[in-house]
Amino acid sequence: MDRLSTLLSQFGVRASLFYNGTLCGTATYDGQDLRGHLHLLRSGTLTFQGAGRKPQRLTRPSLVFLPRPSHHQLIVHDPEGVQLLCASMLFEGGVDNPLAASLPDVLVLALDELPQLAGTLDWMFAEAQGAHCGRDAALDRLFELLVIQLLRHLLDQRQLQTGLMAGLADGRLARSLVQMHEAPQRAWSIAELASAANMSRAAYAAHFREVVGQTPADYLLSWRVSLVQKRLREGRSISLIATEVGYESPSALARAFRRKTGCSPRDWVKARTGEKA
Repeated sequence: MDRLSTLLSQFGVRASLFYNGTLCGTATYDGQDLRGHLHLLRSGTLTFQGAGRKPQRLTRPSLVFLPRPSHHQLIVHDPEGVQLLCASMLFEGGVDNPLAASLPDVLVLALDELPQLAGTLDWMFAEAQGAHCGRDAALDRLFELLVIQLLRHLLDQRQLQTGLMAGLADGRLARSLVQMHEAPQRAWSIAELASAANMSRAAYAAHFREVVGQTPADYLLSWRVSLVQKRLREGRSISLIATEVGYESPSALARAFRRKTGCSPRDWVKARTGEKA
C-alpha cells in the first residue's frame, strides 16, 4: 500500500534553491509569500527563531522545515559563519494543499537522527560543493526528493499525533484513507471504510475522528473539495469536474463546495483571480 504517491501526484511540491554557502549575521524571512522553506545546516552553530517560539540553538547538522509561509530568522553568532543549503518550497495549492496543511508549522531535526535521508543528504552536499553543469537544477530536484523521504520518515516513526499524516501512519486507518484518495468519486460508506480497517463501524468512526480530527464523511468532503480547487485552478469547468469527484451534477458539487468553503466555485475562482491581479 502506497500511502503518499496519490497525494503527491495530486498535490506535489516544488523546490527552488536560493542559498548555498556561508551565512554570517542574521537571515530574516517575512513569511509574506506563498512559499515554505527548508534549511539544511551542514556545519556550524546557529539559532533558529520562529514566530511564537523560543529561540532554538542548533549545534549539530540539522534540518529546519517550514512547510507553510512563516516569519522566521536564522541567527549566526560565529564570525566565521555556518554552512547552509536553503530552498523555498511551494506545495501545489498553497494553503489548500491537504498534505501541507497536515504538517506542523516547523520541524527541526538533527541530521544524524534521519538515517533514511543520509544518502540523499550526502548527494546534496557533494553536489553543492561541486561546480558541475546543472548543479542548481539538480539541487532543486534533490530538495524535492528530500521532502518525500522526510514524509516517509514522519509516517514510519509516527511522529505526528493528529491530522492526515497521523491517519496515514495509523495501521488501522491508512488503508481506508488511501481508498478515499484513490477513488474520491465513489460513494464510500462507513461500513466499507470500517471493513478496510478491520474495525466495527462505531469503533472506526470514533477512532478516525480522534486521530484525523474529522469524521470520515467530513474528510471525504474535504478531499473532494481540495481536488475541485486544484482542477478549478487548472481552468477545468465545473461540469467536467463534478462526475470525476463523485457528484451527480454541477449543482450538487456547488452545494457541497459552498458547505465546505462558504462560497460558490465561481466566487472562489474570482477571489483567487483578484489575489493574483
